[in-house]
Amino acid sequence: MECKRALEEAKGDMAKAVELLRARGIAQAVIQSHRDTREGLVEAYVHNGSRIGALVELNCETDFVARTAEFRELAHALAMQVAAMAPVYTDRSQVPTEDSRNPEEVCLLQQPWIKDPGRVVRDLIAEVSAKVGENIRVRRFARFALGE
Repeated sequence: MECKRALEEAKGDMAKAVELLRARGIAQAVIQSHRDTREGLVEAYVHNGSRIGALVELNCETDFVARTAEFRELAHALAMQVAAMAPVYTDRSQVPTEDSRNPEEVCLLQQPWIKDPGRVVRDLIAEVSAKVGENIRVRRFARFALGE
């Protein structure tokens, strides 16, 4: 029903309708962001050759959502993101004032997504949050690389 309304608002323009739906999903995620996240999972990713690996703790509100395919796929995508892009901080709020590096390089949530550089990781999380109807938060992550 929501898709039909968005398509009507966009006067039949599919691309514009998709953008409207995305914006609504992000708005819903903002509304949900104050809710407690005590459930979730830890996802591990090891790159081919076993020289780089990453762990991500992804939290949600209920164990039911933590078991869904969408949530698990998001956790895996985030672990791959951490392995590939080597972020240092989760969010811009964690960056010390003396760190002059670009937040898009060092903050996981501000980084361009590796599978679609036109989108940022924060928006990817917001979309899944809107789909499952719960607040989703990256609590922490770690990246391991041989020789580093």
